[in-house]
Amino acid sequence: MLMNRETSSLLVVDVQERLLPSIADGEAVLANCDWLVGVARRMGVPVVVSEQYPEGLGPTAASLRATAGDAPLVTKTHFSCVADGCLVGTAVEQRRQVVVVGTEAHVCVMQTVLELRWQGKEVFVVADAVGSRKPADKEAALARMRSHGVEIVTREMVAFEWLHDSAGPLFREINRDFIRDN
Repeated sequence: MLMNRETSSLLVVDVQERLLPSIADGEAVLANCDWLVGVARRMGVPVVVSEQYPEGLGPTAASLRATAGDAPLVTKTHFSCVADGCLVGTAVEQRRQVVVVGTEAHVCVMQTVLELRWQGKEVFVVADAVGSRKPADKEAALARMRSHGVEIVTREMVAFEWLHDSAGPLFREINRDFIRDN
């Protein structure tokens, strides 16, 4: 199955200021999340951003908040966005495909992703835009999610599948602003 921008949403899980310094390659994870949110917004794919206990972990990273613009921001205390119920009424609930990025891969991302799969969603986790404090936890989470039918993809796979075609101005714009020099 391919990702389709008409049926996809992008869920950004808990990319928060106080957590990011502890994430292995946290700067790269944040940069890839920013990049993908920018691509989604340019292509009209709805974005939803979650925060885990922001009183303790701080708000979403400032650059990501800026890139996400007016995207819905939901807060939670459960590790899983699904268990918390914070996705009700959002594009994540309304669309059949969910592309997921964020932290930590082996906790909030994985629990959310597995519950989205159990709801029957087509779920894609962006390997270069998820992170954990320990690389081994990230790798174990990716393997576990894959074993449950979750597609593990890269940020460029998402962009090119959402584009679907190289003809037209949208491809030229995305290629120029996001792909060519990034």
